[in-house]
Amino acid sequence: MNLDSAVAVVTGAGSGMGRAAAEAFARGGARVAVLDLDGTSAGATAAGIGEGALAVEVDIADPGAVEKAFARIDEAFGRVDVCVNAAGNPAPGKILSRGAPLPLERFTAVIAVNLIGTFDMMRQAAVRMAANEPDDEGERGVIVNIASGAAWQGQSGQAAYAASKAGVIGMTLPVARDLAPHGIRVVDVAPGLFDTTMLAGLPEAARESLETMVLNPKRLGRPTEVAELICHIVSNRYLNATTISIDAGSRMV
Repeated sequence: MNLDSAVAVVTGAGSGMGRAAAEAFARGGARVAVLDLDGTSAGATAAGIGEGALAVEVDIADPGAVEKAFARIDEAFGRVDVCVNAAGNPAPGKILSRGAPLPLERFTAVIAVNLIGTFDMMRQAAVRMAANEPDDEGERGVIVNIASGAAWQGQSGQAAYAASKAGVIGMTLPVARDLAPHGIRVVDVAPGLFDTTMLAGLPEAARESLETMVLNPKRLGRPTEVAELICHIVSNRYLNATTISIDAGSRMV
């Protein structure tokens, strides 16, 4: 798909990988709906992009809020060509800590955003993509989900997060099969250790410890590197129904 004049919807676009993707789409000529739970952050991203960007404050775990967000996108742009689901809730917590079990609501809160919220975004985007006129190869839209290396290598305290991201990966093939007749591709990106707001509060010693898990280059990833991969996925029509790792060979323990 050609980004020029396309409409892209990006969740979690107030910071990190979502923000980098939104900015990359705009540089490619797309109009961008910048969605984030933090309306101020969404507004800052949209302001940085300038003309052609729409900031929308939304909790993707709330189906009613998602419907309202898409209604605003419909009004502003009238179509959706690309949807990137980068919003996430990391919420760490061990299943058993100091003799007490993890509160179930903490587990379900992660699933609600990372898995159910992602599915809700996909279904709402797919309805709009299916209404697009197909291009010369029959393509109408592209969905890219941000999964995680934690799906395979979840660390201690990441049961909820790892389960949610494994769920995203698990539903990609059947969703891609569902949407193939409509000319819509679905691809996941599974980042490893990246320098995002999720790691921003770590002490320097902890960051250095994480960097030792990376093979080459010996550093945390940059959000722009994920954005570059997402742009390639959108443009490469033969990428579909798969998960692509971007982790510099890191292996978490």
